[in-house]
Amino acid sequence: MAKIDIEEIETKWKKFWEEEQIYKADLTVKEIFSIDTPPPTISGHMHIGHAFSYSQQDFIARFRRMYNGSVLYPFGTDDNGLPTERYVEKIHNLKSESMSRADFIKLCSKTLKELTPDFIQDWKDIGMSCDFEVYYSTIDKNSQKISQASFINLYKKGYVYKKSFPTLWCTECKTSIAQAELEDKEGKTLFSTLKFKIQNKDLLIATTRPELLGACTAIFVNPKDTRYKTFIGKKAIVPLFNFEVPIIADDSAQIDKGTGALMICSYGDKYDVEAINRHGLKPRIIINLDGTLNIEPYKGLKIKDARKKILEDLKNAGLIYEQKEINHIVNVHDRCSNPIEFIATEQWFIKLLDYKKELINQGNKIKWYPEFMKKRYENWVNGLEWDWSISRERHFGVPIPVWTCKECNEIILPSENKLPIDPLEIKKICPKCKKEAIGENRVFDTWMTSSESPQIVSSLTNNKIKIPFSFRPQAHDIIRTWAFYTIVKSFLNENKLPWNDIVISGHVTLKGEKMSKSKGNVIAPKDIIKEYGVDTMRFAAASSKLGNDSDYSENDLITGKKLVNKLLNASRFVFMNLKDFNNTRPKTFEKLDELFLEKLNILINKTTDDFKNYEYSKVKQEIEQFFMNDFCNNYLEIVKKRVYQGSVNEKHSAQYTLYTSLLAMLKIFAPIMPFITEEIYQEHFRIFEKSKSIHVTSWPKYKKSSKDALDELPKYQSLIDVLEDVRREKTNMQKPMNAECNLIISEKTYDKIKDMIEDLKSVTNAQEIKSGKEFKISF
Repeated sequence: MAKIDIEEIETKWKKFWEEEQIYKADLTVKEIFSIDTPPPTISGHMHIGHAFSYSQQDFIARFRRMYNGSVLYPFGTDDNGLPTERYVEKIHNLKSESMSRADFIKLCSKTLKELTPDFIQDWKDIGMSCDFEVYYSTIDKNSQKISQASFINLYKKGYVYKKSFPTLWCTECKTSIAQAELEDKEGKTLFSTLKFKIQNKDLLIATTRPELLGACTAIFVNPKDTRYKTFIGKKAIVPLFNFEVPIIADDSAQIDKGTGALMICSYGDKYDVEAINRHGLKPRIIINLDGTLNIEPYKGLKIKDARKKILEDLKNAGLIYEQKEINHIVNVHDRCSNPIEFIATEQWFIKLLDYKKELINQGNKIKWYPEFMKKRYENWVNGLEWDWSISRERHFGVPIPVWTCKECNEIILPSENKLPIDPLEIKKICPKCKKEAIGENRVFDTWMTSSESPQIVSSLTNNKIKIPFSFRPQAHDIIRTWAFYTIVKSFLNENKLPWNDIVISGHVTLKGEKMSKSKGNVIAPKDIIKEYGVDTMRFAAASSKLGNDSDYSENDLITGKKLVNKLLNASRFVFMNLKDFNNTRPKTFEKLDELFLEKLNILINKTTDDFKNYEYSKVKQEIEQFFMNDFCNNYLEIVKKRVYQGSVNEKHSAQYTLYTSLLAMLKIFAPIMPFITEEIYQEHFRIFEKSKSIHVTSWPKYKKSSKDALDELPKYQSLIDVLEDVRREKTNMQKPMNAECNLIISEKTYDKIKDMIEDLKSVTNAQEIKSGKEFKISF
């Protein structure tokens, strides 16, 4: 048999699907299954985690296309904001600050135009059945328009405000960030107990951030702490810097933590922000936006360098009482892993804290798959401590469409028919005081636009498809960002749900560890595809349970490759014996065929329900077991001789069952393994079936089983049990499977399978089968 050229098969059908527009949604029909596809970021090459998660959502899209008829499955790319900006800086070896905003935007746009076709091809290559003509970029003009219109609407409704406030700030990226962009990072640091002075006595205070000594505004002690009762209301001298700060009684100082005395600085963390506001303290701002200190003698030093130098000076001055190394968790920016600071800057915010209850209710209205993932959403909402900071000090992004009058601070918004708009490119005069207004120079947080993905796709259909979409597929690590912000925007803008269902996938790990470039354990899908083929990779992706991380295993690929070969070989064998088949139903069925079709009917029912519930791993397990064991190992072997030598009706019954069951199994495999199923369908079934592709055929229909049919089904298993007994005995006695034999089976079993005795004789090569007390075989 000729070697299978998988690459040729994949190339052929990708071209066919595109030319024939197999995956184009029919927007004229009443019921359309709509998918809010996650737009991948153009910031590097696809990794195996992408390939698996996007394959998993594609399983559902392909199933729904066969089951529902029309599926809106768009494709977008997330080109907006910091990830793209960083990537462009990297490949061009420059910093965005070295160019004007206009020039850098031109460079980003030019780079994206060059990269996008090859980038999208990666997704086509893994068999994604998107309608790639329904395409958007989160930085294109239409997306900018929708994002800006959303902002204007929220501002008019009173959900948006601007305020100067200590906010989360990344000194590496030089921009404000939102709470959702924080990650915890554990590392070693020094925990130093320092000597403050009060009335010539040492007041010991422990800290991990000695670089903030110059920003100290007060010392808190617990009013119940007897050690410090006499100090309350007095002043202490800050070591090295020698200025005085008040000692204040405050319940936030924990008696049993450190020395019990707490250094309040502007700003070490959110508690410092709250404490300074609560007591009306005057902040001392010593950290610049770029992460350097502005206080002598440490002016110009980066935070890390300043910490080292200050500890050195404290040690030399004898101001360290005790020091030890500890494991310490700090908040870092998820984009660059740089520790965040709290720096007072003017930013734009969307109100969240006032609507926690409503946002929890919105989450409860959505069906979560798996359901336990909803708890992550609820925990996130309940744990919110700040409103959403939506402005970013970046070059590349969607401009905030606002002008502010420098005389009277009037906020000026553009009319929506002028969108998208860049306030830096257009001058505005204040309608109140007739003075020139200043265009906003910041851009939106990237999630401000990504959270509009359903509305962006809706606009591409001329708003024929509106929210709620049918479902949103995404990974669990962005529940707090993409899922949350999309729910927020749809609720605040339209008081609607963005989708009915949300389906959460996990990550792919290697030997239990998350894959990352720094660890050198990243696996490229292209390498897997080259060796095993796309269908095999997708088969492995289907092994992952919904919502769970899965460990990459080559065993799944080996099994998948064998399955591809088995599908081809079994199909060729079946059709070798269907040359005289006229694709009609027989007048009567042989009992074995009748029972096998009932077993197939149950499989159709189960896999349909599993796909509806997004349980693709269960479908994969069920169809693989049925095809390999029930069909290939058993049914095919049993009916071989009948197909060759049976009477007209016996042969017809087997042929119909072979044709019907193989087609149904191919359809169930098709969402997971689209290329090989298309190859088999086109080679063998297309001449009989109406649809031009297996992927637009109707999903196999389940016929409700009668009680009589279900009562009869155990007879099939009884036959298989006898067959397995025979095979085992022949193996034990080192006899070939086609060795002639005589069988005795129990009366009870004989009575069950009496209508299938001839088929049992055929497959076991038994010359005689009798009933008796127990199973016996003789040669």
